[in-house]
Amino acid sequence: MAVTTLQSFRGCAVRDFAFVANKPGCRSLRINTEACWGRCHTWEMPVPEPPYIKRHHSVCTYSRTRHLTARLPGCRPGVSPIYHYPQALQCDCTYCSSNHTECETF
Repeated sequence: MAVTTLQSFRGCAVRDFAFVANKPGCRSLRINTEACWGRCHTWEMPVPEPPYIKRHHSVCTYSRTRHLTARLPGCRPGVSPIYHYPQALQCDCTYCSSNHTECETF
């Protein structure tokens, strides 16, 4: 079975993803889910008039999700053990929306 790396993959896909759920007052829990993964086509081009640049930046992000919950272990009295997280059902290359994605640039 060939392993696909981010350097060789072009596009956007759903991929297995594991993370540690943390919440104050509870013990942490490792969660396995699906998330978006990939590289999308982007470009920038100088132009003679303001704003002096034409650009197209898309990111690999969620287009369809399912919202799931997990029960965190060892919660203190009065702390809800319920933890909410998204599961990717479909991912696409599109403009970044801060509704569900961190859209920071470096």
